[in-house]
Amino acid sequence: MDDITEIRAGVHLVHGTDTNWVILTEGDAVTLVDTGYPGDRERVLASLAAVGRRPEDLAAILITHAHGDHLGSARYLGETHDVPVLMHPLEIPHARREMLQQITPGTILANSWRPGVLPWAVRVVRAGGLKDVSVPKAAKFPEPLDVPGRPVPVHTPGHTDGHCAYHLPEAGVLITGDALISAHPTSRTRGPQLLPRMFHHDWAGAVAALDDLGGLDADVLLPGHGPAYHGSAAEAVERARPV
Repeated sequence: MDDITEIRAGVHLVHGTDTNWVILTEGDAVTLVDTGYPGDRERVLASLAAVGRRPEDLAAILITHAHGDHLGSARYLGETHDVPVLMHPLEIPHARREMLQQITPGTILANSWRPGVLPWAVRVVRAGGLKDVSVPKAAKFPEPLDVPGRPVPVHTPGHTDGHCAYHLPEAGVLITGDALISAHPTSRTRGPQLLPRMFHHDWAGAVAALDDLGGLDADVLLPGHGPAYHGSAAEAVERARPV
């Protein structure tokens, strides 16, 4: 698949419909970080096959946050293959849809004049962005998190209350989710940045969370949107910090 990039041995970044997921392999076992939109399901399955794995090899599904473009196939994979869907405890009620912290249709409509917003919104609908993606069995990840890839959770609230990045210290990789991205259809710039303000539940918190990322030892960042960023976490944070 052309949309898969091997970042390090056992670490693959996959591009879906304007969103990314990450495959971590260790022996025959797999950790999947995020799952794209509901409409990306076949691409998720194809990406596992492309790295020589099957859904049955999944040891865990980790979620950075419970927006529909990251949670899309989590329930399906979790229930079909008896795989735990794990996240920060503050994100569990969000994943269960006991509450919701995401951009509303009204906000999208109010910002429809901005470049890229309407085409992006159309793709969201076509990718299943309005479907129910709730995960009733969402669970808190154990600490330490003993799954393939040995990811270390880094709580980065702001985009949502329970947003979590995942640091891979041995690989020098940082999976940033939506706490820091490198491109988005609604942004005019490329490179390390925050999503536009309208996407964040708590803008001030999202800005503050950059400090939690900047001190981590990583020379490759894998964002929830956009290509991999090759450079230190500190450099990426400084480029992303709003002025």
